[in-house]
Amino acid sequence: MVVKINENYLKLKSSYLFVEVARREQEFIKNNPDANVIKMGIGDVTKPLVPAVVDAFRNAVDEMADGETFMGYGPEQGYGFLAEAIIKNDYEKYGISLDTSEVFISDGAKCDTGNIQEIFGIDNKIAVTDPVYTVYVDTNVMAGRTGEMGDDGMYEGLTYLKANAENGFIPELPEEPVDIIYLCFPNNPTGTTLTKDQLKVFVDYAKENKSIILFDSAYEAFISEDDVPHSIYEIEGAKEVAIEFRSFSKTAGFTGTRCAYTVVPKELKGYTADGEEVEINPLWNRRQTTKFNGASYPVQRAAEATYSEEGQKQIKEVIEYYMENAKIIRESLTDIGLEVYGGVSSPYIWVKTPNNMDSWDFFDILLNEANVIGTPGSGFGPSGEGYLRLTAFNTLENTIEAMDRISKLEF
Repeated sequence: MVVKINENYLKLKSSYLFVEVARREQEFIKNNPDANVIKMGIGDVTKPLVPAVVDAFRNAVDEMADGETFMGYGPEQGYGFLAEAIIKNDYEKYGISLDTSEVFISDGAKCDTGNIQEIFGIDNKIAVTDPVYTVYVDTNVMAGRTGEMGDDGMYEGLTYLKANAENGFIPELPEEPVDIIYLCFPNNPTGTTLTKDQLKVFVDYAKENKSIILFDSAYEAFISEDDVPHSIYEIEGAKEVAIEFRSFSKTAGFTGTRCAYTVVPKELKGYTADGEEVEINPLWNRRQTTKFNGASYPVQRAAEATYSEEGQKQIKEVIEYYMENAKIIRESLTDIGLEVYGGVSSPYIWVKTPNNMDSWDFFDILLNEANVIGTPGSGFGPSGEGYLRLTAFNTLENTIEAMDRISKLEF
């Protein structure tokens, strides 16, 4: 007898995108130790946790140091105090009512968007936008829902919904019925958004086809446009067809602190092979209680503090700081004649490579000649070829410096 591996992992033709970006970065720094490299590729934040969050974090740690207030295992679904704060601040102001049992606290939206597919049958037909956040694709490849990757960069068995400049970055509806649709808006990587009417098209499609939408709303806090929904549940009927993912990572600087949540409405239904209707909420609850022991108590107290009056004020200032960076990037690149998208209701800027240059070639030029790191668009799918993603999460000083360096390049 020999140990059998999950051969679906062998279908992944390249390393995780951001691992490859980091590898090239490290190789460059090794060969150029004196270079001042400005990182605008991986979407990690640079501003520290705001004071209100730090105070709550510290107080909770002090509680853990006292025998009378020490907290051991908490509820796997998350503490009620945080779920209540989430509902009150993130949903009620948009006229959305939720029960705390529909909100599941976790350690990251990336984890949740990858893990959620465990509760769905292996034979479900999956649709993703193209370009796409790679986790949606790779986790379904790992699970065995796809065939091999073709020469076109697409996996057999996946339905790709093009979202490019030609269609205004509005994903096209599937030509054939699909069961699960991954949507991310404001979009990673393109930084573009959908209006309520445009998102309603997908909700209506899901209702008509008994599909489920997995809606990644990790960048909701950056929305500044009036006609862009902050939650998919602003669309009538969405609770019947959608799961929503949110994160404190980019909103409140929790990339290293780790806290997020997933909303699974009780109205949401799936079906057995025999056609029996089943509630999705208890399935996700069972998955979490079986495989997850919950985000830590201090982290959840810190997340709760993001909703305090002082916390909201401080976090708003940080978001405005990053969006000023996005404006600088967008306007600077436009001024030198590059085609630029996003950066209005998103911290991501999607840049068309000059002269139809290959994405990785443009990446290498920026790294080697300007010492600026972006993320090649081709890593997000076939429709990402010919683009590069930049993030607004560096410092204002570095953002200005990076744009100055790029403006001096000749393409």
